Amino acid sequence: MTAQDLADTLKGRLIVSCQAPPGDPMRDTATLVRLALSAVAGGGSAIRANEPEVVAAITGAVDLPVIGLWKDGDTGVYITPTVRHALAIVEAGAAVVAADATDRPRPDGSTFAELVTAVHAAGALVMADVSTLAEGIAAAEQGADFVSTTLSGYVPGTPKQTGPDLGLVTSLSAAISVPVVAEGRINTPEEAAEALARGAHSVVVGTAITAPTALTARFVAGLARP
Repeated sequence: MTAQDLADTLKGRLIVSCQAPPGDPMRDTATLVRLALSAVAGGGSAIRANEPEVVAAITGAVDLPVIGLWKDGDTGVYITPTVRHALAIVEAGAAVVAADATDRPRPDGSTFAELVTAVHAAGALVMADVSTLAEGIAAAEQGADFVSTTLSGYVPGTPKQTGPDLGLVTSLSAAISVPVVAEGRINTPEEAAEALARGAHSVVVGTAITAPTALTARFVAGLARP
């Protein structure tokens, strides 16, 4: 699938992130496959998934593009941090590899541009997860096929918000020609629609759809307020 074909498929549509953090009861490959199947049944247009085993299982179970990544660690650059991680995700069957494209050093000393080159040579596309406008512009210049706002609010120096960084969506959409994907803290259909209105090509929603532990905790916290 070419970048243009996938962009056409995803324009104005929902990507569902089917992931679970370490230690969560949902962190089970068969369970995550069922979440992906539920996303398909609900009308999702693509799945975002973590780790080669899960990416391979979901790719084999759903007839939708899979955006794969490999989280290794929990600090610094940990979303598909090296070329090795990226190529493992391609091997698992992902149509797109999502990778950290912030300006922080990568653990193997490589560059984001080198990762893009390797993934393209292996026949897949790249989604750059960024935290700022400058990073998004740089990622597009380095060959990313999509740029996502995933890391805004999770990198030191970026705004901490309870909702999505719609300002970043707006500025990126005006600054680059590659499709911008809104991701991060999108909690309601209204916020997803607003992201599209701000120029997002498509929208990723994870926790608000596929994370019962986090959703339960949110309700418990709400009931505990005086």
